[in-house]
Amino acid sequence: MIPPVNAIVSSTTPNVNNAGTSPAIEVVGRPVEAADVNDTDIYERRESAVRSYCRSFPVVFTTAEGSHLVDGHDNRYLDFFAGAGALNYGHSNRRMKQALLDYIESDGLVHGLDLHTAAKSAFLQTFEELVLIPRGLDYRVQFTGPTGANAVEAALKVARNVTGRRTVFSFMGGYHGHSLGGLAATANREHRAAAGVSLQDVVFLPFPYGQMAQIDTIAYLRALLTDTHSGAEVPAAIILETIQAEGGICIAPDETLRDLRAVCDEFGIVLIVDDIQTGCGRTGTFFSFERAGIVPDIVTLSKSLSGYGLPMSAVLLRPELDIWKPAEHTGTFRGNQLAFVTAAEAIRLFHEEGFEARTAALAEQAERTMLEMLCSLDERIKIRGVGLMWGIDLAEIDSTGAFAKAVSQQCFADKLIIERVGRNDTVLKMLPPLTISTEDLDDGIMRIAGALKRCLDALES
Repeated sequence: MIPPVNAIVSSTTPNVNNAGTSPAIEVVGRPVEAADVNDTDIYERRESAVRSYCRSFPVVFTTAEGSHLVDGHDNRYLDFFAGAGALNYGHSNRRMKQALLDYIESDGLVHGLDLHTAAKSAFLQTFEELVLIPRGLDYRVQFTGPTGANAVEAALKVARNVTGRRTVFSFMGGYHGHSLGGLAATANREHRAAAGVSLQDVVFLPFPYGQMAQIDTIAYLRALLTDTHSGAEVPAAIILETIQAEGGICIAPDETLRDLRAVCDEFGIVLIVDDIQTGCGRTGTFFSFERAGIVPDIVTLSKSLSGYGLPMSAVLLRPELDIWKPAEHTGTFRGNQLAFVTAAEAIRLFHEEGFEARTAALAEQAERTMLEMLCSLDERIKIRGVGLMWGIDLAEIDSTGAFAKAVSQQCFADKLIIERVGRNDTVLKMLPPLTISTEDLDDGIMRIAGALKRCLDALES
């Protein structure tokens, strides 16, 4: 039996309800209390119940730099969450911050819709020169609304328009956002239930992981496409994450990715790679699909594309797929000029400072340290990952997720931020900034080991 979380987590968990007092300020004849950053009552009074991450990490954060966050009581936290993958280059990266300050100081355009601007031009030229040309890629770049979900919506829409077909194939365990098109292609039942309408025109394929690893995904796909009695139509597109992040760090084998590319070519299906969390250097290479030597027809990017945590998303599509009519897919904030500035700087940083080699070295260190410090604690603890995206799978200890929740809460008590993902949230997702030092990487894994040991001891007792 899993002990209650409160029985496992250390009493050192921060007290987040310390509301201080402050002098009243007279504003328009009405007394207003000066803001106390540590007073969390305002969130309960005014913010929607939909909020989630703040429930797992219930403190008020005030500053951040590199791999660390600081709360309103000056407690310092090591960040193994990185904005759910939006901060690959760490918090407040000095190089990007300076570029941003210089741009603002020069009165550069802040809002530009899809106008031609100096900031957009600089980004596109940098992206072409340092990302596309060296990899032999020929993509048009479509700037969508600033969320990854909007990039997915645009990708699905254009694939359907190009092919004249409606159906999309997605994968069990996949996650593609919460707008209706992306949600239809998302497998999580709880997320899907919130739609309130029928989610249609998507067929789910087995992803080669876990109990589905026994299924030959490509053979199953071919059967769907060739069997006149399969009940499935040839789809407009197949969308997938090469590593399912929210699904539990489930990694598609290189061979499967290559075979999938071949099937799409054979049947005229648009292959969409959702690289929103796994792209922009997270897996070592700039794109996650580079390891398999494939070229998708469409790629969706967001999260760390801006490099600084500013909202930005884009769709990369082969030129012949760019059949959009002007304003056929639009959005007021598709031209985030500040994000263009930091995104160009992020690409230069990735290129000039050798992040591929650096991330590969950190990945080796992370795997070695986890095998030594985590897996040695209990043979039921499993790890898997690529680059600096790792899952610590605790499902064999407890498939309900209660144990993983206790471990993550103990990590938080020990000043480490780490998220849970996968079926029943049984996997700790280790996602530190790519800029993390070797010392902080080891320190974070040691904190996870300490939390695991404490929770294992409590479980046994």
